[in-house]
Amino acid sequence: MHYIEDTEFIRGKVPMTKSEIRILTLTKAQIGEKDFVADIGAGTGSISIEAARIASKGYVFAVEKNPAAVKLITQNAEKFEVGNIVIINAEAPSCLKQISRIDVAIVGGSGGKIFEILDALDAKLKIGGRIVLNFITIQSLANCLEWLKYHDNYSYENIQVQITRFETVGAYDMPKSNNPVHIVTAKKINQKRCANIIRLGMRS
Repeated sequence: MHYIEDTEFIRGKVPMTKSEIRILTLTKAQIGEKDFVADIGAGTGSISIEAARIASKGYVFAVEKNPAAVKLITQNAEKFEVGNIVIINAEAPSCLKQISRIDVAIVGGSGGKIFEILDALDAKLKIGGRIVLNFITIQSLANCLEWLKYHDNYSYENIQVQITRFETVGAYDMPKSNNPVHIVTAKKINQKRCANIIRLGMRS
């Protein structure tokens, strides 16, 4: 599978998931050719487009509330000629009702509603389906792990990744580090849902 370089995407001023994190996220997602994929907080659409190329006989639902980002997703989808992306210009989780089923979900932004988004995804996700979540802030990560701890129908792993690029400065190669990113991968192992989740009240 040929992954797209960052410089190939139309970006504007909307944040974009960098290529190394995209590759890891998509690897953890294990998307199938016929899968229905939800990309929550799609941004420029970089992950949506890569996912749509993998799920060539399925659909990717790019959920994004920012109109400027929606325009970029549209432009990038046209540039890379992927016709199986459905753009949903709305805020999760209420808009997830529009999706009939979800095989894989990728969450890049939660807008402070990680508990609600995970609840909605859990109701749609098939057995064996995966949710891959990217976090920069500790608060968002903590909320996600809290939800998973009290939902024993999921197995999960959490890794932290920090990418350092080297830039040429005169005669030297100087390191420039990106922010560390937590990638949480949760797999739904059965339909049982644990009740009485304890919520600490943190904002994600």
